Amino acid sequence: MKWLLVCGFQLLFLACSVNLKSNKGTVGESEIQFDVHEKVLSNGLKLLVVENRKLPVFSYFTYFKVGSKYEHPGITGSSHLLEHMMFKGAKKYGKDEFDKLVSGNGGTNNAYTTNDLTVYYESLPSQHLEMMIDLEADRMQNLLLEAESFQKERNVVLEERKMRYENSDRGKIYLSMMNELFQGTPYGSSVIGEVEDLKTVSREEVWDYFQRFYAPNNAVIIIVGDVDHRTVFRLIERKFAGIAPNQKLEQQKKSKIDRLGFDFKVKLPKRVDLKGTSPVPVMMTAYPGIKIGERDGFVLDILSSVLGGGESSYLSRKYVLSAKPSLSSIYAANLTLQNSGVFFIGGKLLDKASLRGVQKNLPQTLKLACDRALTERAVQKVKNQYLFSIFSDLDTNSGIARFLGDREVFYGDYDFYKKEMQIYDSITLQELRQACVRYLVEQAPLDLSIWNKH
Repeated sequence: MKWLLVCGFQLLFLACSVNLKSNKGTVGESEIQFDVHEKVLSNGLKLLVVENRKLPVFSYFTYFKVGSKYEHPGITGSSHLLEHMMFKGAKKYGKDEFDKLVSGNGGTNNAYTTNDLTVYYESLPSQHLEMMIDLEADRMQNLLLEAESFQKERNVVLEERKMRYENSDRGKIYLSMMNELFQGTPYGSSVIGEVEDLKTVSREEVWDYFQRFYAPNNAVIIIVGDVDHRTVFRLIERKFAGIAPNQKLEQQKKSKIDRLGFDFKVKLPKRVDLKGTSPVPVMMTAYPGIKIGERDGFVLDILSSVLGGGESSYLSRKYVLSAKPSLSSIYAANLTLQNSGVFFIGGKLLDKASLRGVQKNLPQTLKLACDRALTERAVQKVKNQYLFSIFSDLDTNSGIARFLGDREVFYGDYDFYKKEMQIYDSITLQELRQACVRYLVEQAPLDLSIWNKH
């Protein structure tokens, strides 16, 4: 799982598509059932369809199994740059037509890029299903990458990077954490891209990247809403079956992954001090984590919430709400990536509080927390919150599409949520205490800070 942020519990039961049932409120005793219609085209494109007739709308998600980890020096940021260019026109629907057609027909669209994947998504009234499928098929095989738009989006991305990292203390310290901890691995570069690469990468290099990774056999489409799955299958077959797969896809994916590997190469402990704009220090302490799908990754999800998930968490009571507080805020997070992970704790100090004092004290605090913070009551509270957060994500077509798409891409099975919920429910107090010691006490940390020192 990615970071689990507990949302307000506003659950709408979706007729014909989802059956949600909870007996006692624990993860293992809850059932979520989806009626998923599945099809794989001869070119490798995978399609999942969930029919929901409650409202005359649908959501359309396309997962491309490519992110920044497949880039190399010189073309970093290509996945994210393509995220922008995919909305700038293709052969049949020309320059800037994509956004006009979607919004002009009452729809919305967006996209996001991560280390592991790129996702494009739209929501529209049901009568525009065929148009949406045609638009998506057009840009998968006939992307324009028009020169003027390419240069314009290059500049947009450079500004985005500056706003997100260079001009943001929170972004800068996070990027430094990822760069330092994952140095020498495919996760060691920025998802947005390195500044010099963004300035110099050519249209031809990005086009080559597109042809390699934006292939049907590297994509999963999820459609949820007021649609008939037989109609969807027929339209997808007609529009996408003629797009040729990349026969060398797996070989090209393995080339960088195998060369660098994902073993941690950073020498810890290590301290990094950065120059920022905040008058008080912002701190972050990071530990090598675990990849998505491993049992310890689920254990660390729960551990992060018990330690630093909200005002009632152990670290908040220790550093923010105590009689002598040293921080104005603190959190803990477990980030599981497809091939690795990181557990990190971040916070902002109060004026005149000692940064070195907090960093020096934190290991001992975590050692005590492995016993004192982990109680049956605290753990069950987090498990219940996870159940509610899962339910609250299923109140829209797009929420269901993302829920299924994430599990299909990361675990290879959209049905994995059943096992996932059982895993969370089966995690014991003893497992949590052992993981706390193994990952946070016995491992040396990466300590980072950023503030305006003068």
